[in-house]
Amino acid sequence: MRIVIAGGHVQIALLLERELRAAGHTAVGLIRKPEQVPDVTATGAEAVVLDLESADLDAVAQVLEGADAAVFAAGAGPNSGVLRKDTVDRGASVLLADAAERAGVRRFLQISGMGVDTPPTQFGGGDWPAYFSAKAAAEDDLRGRDLDWVILRPGGLTDGPGVGRVTLTDKVSDLGSVPRADVAAVIVALLTSGVSHRTLELVSGDTPVDQAVRDLWTR
Repeated sequence: MRIVIAGGHVQIALLLERELRAAGHTAVGLIRKPEQVPDVTATGAEAVVLDLESADLDAVAQVLEGADAAVFAAGAGPNSGVLRKDTVDRGASVLLADAAERAGVRRFLQISGMGVDTPPTQFGGGDWPAYFSAKAAAEDDLRGRDLDWVILRPGGLTDGPGVGRVTLTDKVSDLGSVPRADVAAVIVALLTSGVSHRTLELVSGDTPVDQAVRDLWTR
């Protein structure tokens, strides 16, 4: 499979690119800055400098031509301001989905965030309301499209090594955490599965990643 990843330099994307390469797939990381190229190519992925905040639809669709799937992993990041929460977390996702439709790429996985529909009270200040609003709008946009979409909402992200065991379901009972490495492993398993039209929440748990994805068929 050839998978195009928006936000190709974020931590989850770099891990995902390595996972895809190890599994025999081709990853293409879309990045904003030329200086990010070496980090992306070091994972075995192709790097394409294309800023989704300024690129037009034709340019993005051209990169997606011939791809089997698109992954939206981009985010404006901390202290980026309210405006960029909208232009990146919502606007760039909408643009990538538009381009996927134009290029005929049906498989689309969007990385969102747990609590987007019901933001936790501890995240009530600063840029957090804009973040949750932008992510919720991006989710709503994707659900309305004729794509084989999956929305993945990880819990709190940690940098520890992946353990390969997760809880992956429509709604987890508590806001937990999950290593970024396990998020990447789950994305690979979802991309190569038939799971679609699901909004899934993800935290660390007791079920091996591949089994957790297989179990989605029985629910």
